[in-house]
Amino acid sequence: MNSFGRLFRVSIFGESHGLYVGVTIDGCPSGVLLNTNDFTPDLQRRKSGAKGTTPRIEADKPEIISGVFNGFTTGSPITILFKNNNTRSEDYNFNKIPRPGHADFVAHKKFRGFNDPRGGGHFSGRLTIGLTTAGVVAKKILQKISVEAKLTQVGGSIDIDNAIDNALKNHDSVGGIVECRVNGLPVGLGDPFFDSIESLISHAVFAIPAIKGIEFGSGFSAASMKGSEHNDRFIDHTGKTATNHAGGINGGISNGNELIFRVAVKPTSSISSAQKTFDFAKNQTTELKIKGRHDACIALRVPVVVEAVTAIVLADLMLISKSYL
Repeated sequence: MNSFGRLFRVSIFGESHGLYVGVTIDGCPSGVLLNTNDFTPDLQRRKSGAKGTTPRIEADKPEIISGVFNGFTTGSPITILFKNNNTRSEDYNFNKIPRPGHADFVAHKKFRGFNDPRGGGHFSGRLTIGLTTAGVVAKKILQKISVEAKLTQVGGSIDIDNAIDNALKNHDSVGGIVECRVNGLPVGLGDPFFDSIESLISHAVFAIPAIKGIEFGSGFSAASMKGSEHNDRFIDHTGKTATNHAGGINGGISNGNELIFRVAVKPTSSISSAQKTFDFAKNQTTELKIKGRHDACIALRVPVVVEAVTAIVLADLMLISKSYL
């Protein structure tokens, strides 16, 4: 499915080299101040063109075609479009010779060859512009709640520039770690088990292409800790704790402390060095040298998208709990 959320419901659509990509946001309350300039800061953070990112640069000018009147949301579905202009579809013909590590093979099989393969089609990171856009609207609903994500590691190193330079030099790619922190959350958002905050955030985060892992608080390091080390001691009547190994969540519910999680971003699968793969037309292995324009480190552009999907989840929870109303 291409939709997520209960009350604040987000649907993304389009293909990388189609006419448009975009998003429809249903359930946004009426009366939220919104205009195209509001999207500029986050769209700029997602934009390509910097070292290590794809040289494909789109104008990314949002066209609000419904749900906003006289600068305020109306309460009806908001649809926002982005025109695709800078495409080179001739560089993307991977139906018979799929890229290792990419969705080419499974997309072709699942949709019986009717999928649009150009630029990765509907599986492209281009679709994250819709998530980023919905995140801007969600952040307006969150008001005093701050959501901030940053890149903390690239290619296993904190020396980000050096890791990217080496990847470019070797015609390869690298992954990275993005950390997200949320402050100002009230106690009580989320539910046990299937609708825990961890479950919902994880669900949304894995809608971002290239995400391969997530951990909250002390995460996997908790497995090597003792209970006496991991337990967060309460220090006042608000529920504030001396440590935050739980990452701001207990029993799937926000506990009032800072919500912290980290995500692992894999290396971009499209690399310019030669790779072995399988030619399904000739039924034999072959060598593939990928053309086109690709990110050497997609993690560089992921932080703002992580912020967006986190804000989408939290806005939905705030509306469900009526905390916004």
